[in-house]
Formats: sequence, structure tokens, C-alpha cells
Amino acid sequence: MVFEAPERLVRALAEARALAHGGSPPAGDAADGAVDDEWLDALPGLFADAVARAGLSVERVRVPGGRSSLVALVRDADGTPAALKLAPPGAGPERERAALEHWAGVGAVRTLAGPVPPGAMLLERLSPDVPVRSLPEAKSMLEAVGVLRRLWVAPPVGHGFETVAGLTGRQAAQMRAGADAQSADLVDAALAAREELLAGPPGDEVLLHGTFRQSKVLAGERTPWLAVGPDPLVGEGAFDLARLVRDRVEDLVAAPSGAGVARRRVRRLAEALELDAERVRGWALFRAVESGVRAHRAGRTADAELTLEFATWL
Repeated sequence: MVFEAPERLVRALAEARALAHGGSPPAGDAADGAVDDEWLDALPGLFADAVARAGLSVERVRVPGGRSSLVALVRDADGTPAALKLAPPGAGPERERAALEHWAGVGAVRTLAGPVPPGAMLLERLSPDVPVRSLPEAKSMLEAVGVLRRLWVAPPVGHGFETVAGLTGRQAAQMRAGADAQSADLVDAALAAREELLAGPPGDEVLLHGTFRQSKVLAGERTPWLAVGPDPLVGEGAFDLARLVRDRVEDLVAAPSGAGVARRRVRRLAEALELDAERVRGWALFRAVESGVRAHRAGRTADAELTLEFATWL
């Protein structure tokens, strides 16, 4: 099958390279930029190799697809539907595989056996065009919470997953460097919230999805809804809820009562999972400001304005 990498993936990798170099295009011989470029250049061959090794037939590549991987709908030699996922080294495909194998299909998509090369995964086929977000908001949040409840389990003994403290420490440094006059007060508030959260008792540390939101939950056959695309971490559940809090942010910002809805959502999600609402609010603030500052640095002005306005409500 002849194909080009989805444009969304190409743009996202270019943005990541630029942000790694202070928001400017990377130097021509920069190591991380070179790895991304080499992976994109090699992607057609990597894809063909994975298909051949596992004896797959290709139905279609998902477009627009993800921002950090290529996913194709395939069938194995017996005709069983599956999904083939290829990700660059920087996306942490082996961490994703480790998390999915630890969950073993409980709340998350299953990995399938197959002789695929490093950086590739063969996954059970879900319904890629039916995310939980397709449901009415109240129902979609209820179903999403049910999925999270199943994912939050003790991490494997001797795990190599990053911690919430480690990830947010790097993000905090980038936020300080990327803050401008308009976002400075919000950045200060977000960094103060992080310090307070890390100083307080976080409760049980569990394996987190890391990027959980409604678009990361797809319809399945063996169970109605399953999570996909984790960027796994170990930490408190409130961190995972923080991204879900601002789902459908464009609708919230457009609504006259958006601020009140957002604050009620924090309380209701915290209650549903028996978490401290103030910890959910604090991580929601930090993650919203971090996302907004990053979007601003990448030139995604509309995204930055939406997310930072949401942060002011918290």
C-alpha cells in the first residue's frame, strides 16, 4: 500500500521539535529533530515491514489520525480485524505497550500477539469513529469515569514509568520560560498550585492514563468503552481527571454559564471517583495553563486563548 504520513502527524512532530528548541525551528543537525525526520522518512518502509512480518492485509490508514502515531485498520491472516500502530521513539511506544499489557484489556484496548518490529503494536480493533464524546455530555462523562475507575490500578513492581512529579517538574520549567506578560499571573498561580499539591498527601499512587479525555475512549465489542493511546504515568488519580475536566472546552467557553459549569464539573467528577475536589481543581489549573502556554509557543493562538480562559475560571 502506498501512502504518505497523515498531515496532522507531520505537523505535530514538527511542533514538538520546535518547542524543544524554544519555539524556534531546530538546528539542522539537532539530534531529536534528526530522529523525528528519520522516522518520518522511514515510515513507509517501517509500515510495509510491519505488515509483511505479521501477515496483515491493510484496509485503510486512519486520517487525520493521531498527533504522535500512525494507525492503520488491518486484518490478520485469519481475517480477524485489528489495528496496527506505529510511533516514533520519542512517543514512548514501549511505555504504552507496558501499560496496556499491565491493564490486560481491563478498561483499555488489548495488545495482540504478532511479530511486529520495535515501535509497532498490533491492537484489537475498536470503532475509531465512535468515541465516547459522541454521546450526550452527561452520559459521555459517566462512561468516561467508569473507564478511568478500571484503569487506576497499582503499577507493576519495579516499573519504569515516569511520575507526575517528574513530568510536571519539566513542564514547570518550560512554563516559566514560555510565559509572557498576558499569561504571567496564570503561570504563577499554576506553579503555586503544583507546589502545594506536591507538598500535600496525594493519596494512593496508581497507574495513570496520562492523557485521558473523551476522544481517548472508543467503542468496543467485548465491552462498550475502552481507553486507547495512553502516555502512562504513576501518581494520584486527580492528575488524570484534570484533563477530562476541560473536555469540550470550546463549548464551555461559548456558553454564558461556562465558568459555573466548569466548577460544577470539577466537584462532580471528584465526587464520582471519591477524590478531593481541591486536588482535582489544582491539577486542572496546572494542566490547563501548561497546555495554553505550550499552544501559544507553538503559534496555536486560538487554542491558547480558549485554554487559558478556561484556566481563569478555576
